[in-house]
Amino acid sequence: VIPPPVIHIESYSEDSVSFSLKMTTNIKVSGYVVNIYWTFDSHRQEKRTLVIEGEKSIQKVANLTAHTPYEISAWAKTELGDSPLSFVHVVTSGTRPVSPSLKAKAINQTAVECSWTGPRNVVYGIFYATSFLELYRSPHNSTTSAHNMTVLVQRDEQYLFLV
Repeated sequence: VIPPPVIHIESYSEDSVSFSLKMTTNIKVSGYVVNIYWTFDSHRQEKRTLVIEGEKSIQKVANLTAHTPYEISAWAKTELGDSPLSFVHVVTSGTRPVSPSLKAKAINQTAVECSWTGPRNVVYGIFYATSFLELYRSPHNSTTSAHNMTVLVQRDEQYLFLV
């Protein structure tokens, strides 16, 4: 039986988490697959995937959000197959940024100008869909470091927007 890897949180800050991965077995490990999950505004779950080569590993994940819960899951790729998943949870330090204030204005039948307030020098995600279910499961999305973006949409549809 292949055991799950051990994930140990080495350190965390406002915008990063460092963790180590190791196996408690003599089975040869070729690498790990790590998923980092977090949720914004209870509408959209985000995920970042890392594919890591080698047996032992210390990783630092940056560009995270302050005071946000993250779930890290990992499994090992071994000579005998994939291991079971293991999980850890961590909340980054600091104060969570204030949610941006979004305004969306139709320019014409297929373009919407979105603008919002918020801090500079950060990356914003713009999510949009025609229903709350689609907004949660599989929205259209784009990222920018600006405070506005023109979004192209289908005509004769109503859209929900989230930044």
